[in-house]
Amino acid sequence: MNSGNTARGSFGSQLGVILASAGSAVGLGNIWRFPTEVGKGGGAAFILIYLGFIFLFAMPVMISEFVIGRSARSNAIGAFQKLAPKKLWIVAGMMGVLGGFLVLSFYSVVAGWTLHYTVQSALGKLQSQGETDFGAVFNAFASDPWQPILYLAVFLLLTHLVVSRGIQHGIERYSKLMMPMLLAIIVLLVAFSLTMTGAAEGLRFLLRPDLSKVTPEVVLGAMGQAFFSLSVGLGCLVTYASYFNNETRLVSSAMNVCIIDTMVAVLSGFIIFPTVFSVGIAPDAGPGLVFITLPNVFLLSFSEMPVLGYAFSLLFYVLLLLAALTSSISMHEICTAFISEHFNKSRRRAAAIVTLVCLVLGSFCSLSFGPWQEVTFFGRGFFDLFDYTVTKFLMPLGGLLITLFVGWYLDRKLVEQQLTNDGSIPVRTMRPLLFLIRWVAPIGILVIFLNELFPLFL
Repeated sequence: MNSGNTARGSFGSQLGVILASAGSAVGLGNIWRFPTEVGKGGGAAFILIYLGFIFLFAMPVMISEFVIGRSARSNAIGAFQKLAPKKLWIVAGMMGVLGGFLVLSFYSVVAGWTLHYTVQSALGKLQSQGETDFGAVFNAFASDPWQPILYLAVFLLLTHLVVSRGIQHGIERYSKLMMPMLLAIIVLLVAFSLTMTGAAEGLRFLLRPDLSKVTPEVVLGAMGQAFFSLSVGLGCLVTYASYFNNETRLVSSAMNVCIIDTMVAVLSGFIIFPTVFSVGIAPDAGPGLVFITLPNVFLLSFSEMPVLGYAFSLLFYVLLLLAALTSSISMHEICTAFISEHFNKSRRRAAAIVTLVCLVLGSFCSLSFGPWQEVTFFGRGFFDLFDYTVTKFLMPLGGLLITLFVGWYLDRKLVEQQLTNDGSIPVRTMRPLLFLIRWVAPIGILVIFLNELFPLFL
C-alpha cells in the first residue's frame, strides 16, 4: 500500500477523517432537500427505503472513492492518471473537477441567501416583520442585482480561508470545530420543536410508515436522495482520501460518515415536521420551505414568546450556514488540489484562483434570478443549467464510473489491500461489499440516471 505523501499534507487523526468526510456529506440537502422529499414521499415509509439505499447503494460508492484516493495519493484527475495511465478512466476525474467548480458556484448562491437570513435573524429583523408576505420578501432579495452577490462573495471568502490553510490547519481543524457545533445546534432545535403544540402530529407523520404512499416514484426518489445526500460521484472523497494515512480504516470510516449524515437528515425532520404541523402547513411545502415557509412558521409559532422565536430562527439559520460551509469546503478542495498539483501552484494561489472563478460563475448564477432572467441556454438560466448538469449528469455518471473502475478495472488485490490496510484489519464483509460495488451500486445508479433522463421509462 502506498505510503503517505507528507508534502501534500494529511489528516492528523481518525476523528479528523470522519468529521471532515462527514462535513463533505452533510450539507443543505440534508436539512432542506431531505425533509421536502420525506414530505412528498409520505413520511416514515420514505425514510425506511432511504436508509436501505444509503447502506446498500451510496456507501459502496463512498468506499470506492476512498480506495481510489488513498491508492493514488493525488487529486481527482491525477488519481485516475496514476491508476489507469493513458486510459479513458480519466474522464471520471475530469467530470469531478468540472462538477466541483459548477457546484461551488451555484451552491454558494444558496449559501449566500442563508448567510443573509442568518444576519437578518441575528439583527431581529426576521422575527419583527409582523404580517409579511415572506415569498415577496425573498423574491425581492434574490432578484436584487447586488445584495446576493455580496453575500455570495463573503461566503466564498469564508470557504477560501479554510481551504487555503491546508489539510490539518484548515479543513481538519475547522471540521472539528464546525461539526460538533452543527450537531449541538440540531439537538437544541429538536428539543425546541418537540415542545410546540401539534408536535405529536408531526412525529406521527415522521415515524409511522404509510405504505400506501410507496410508489415507484417514491422508491426512485429515495435512491436519488441517498446518492446525492452523501456527495458521492464528484471526487470530493477521492480528494479527501488522498490525505488519509495508512492506519485509516476505510470501511468503518465510510460507515461512520453514513451514520452521521443520516442522523443529521433524520433529526432535521424532527425539527421541520413538528414545527410546520404546529401551524397547519403542509409537510411537502417544497424548496421554498427554508426561505419562505419557515420564517412564517417562526413568526406564528413564537408570536407570544419573541425571545424563543429569536433563538429558534437564529440557531436554525446558523445550522444551515454551517452545513453549507462544511460541504462547500470539500467542493473547493477538489478544484484547489487539482490546480495546485497539475499546474504546480502553491495552495494559497490555487485556492485564490478557484475562489475567483467561482465568484464570477456564481455571480452569473445569482443574476439569473434577477437582471439575467431572460439569458438562457437550452431553456435554462445559469443557476438551473449548472444544477441540472451536475445532478442529472456529472454525479450519477461519475458515481457509475467510480464503482465500475474499482469493481472491474482495479486489481482485486489492490482493492483488498486498501480495505484491510495491508491485511492488518479483518473485513468480514469483503465478499458482500465487493458484490455491492460491482453490481448493486452501478445498477442502482444506472436506474436513477435513466429515470432522470426519461421519467416515464418506469
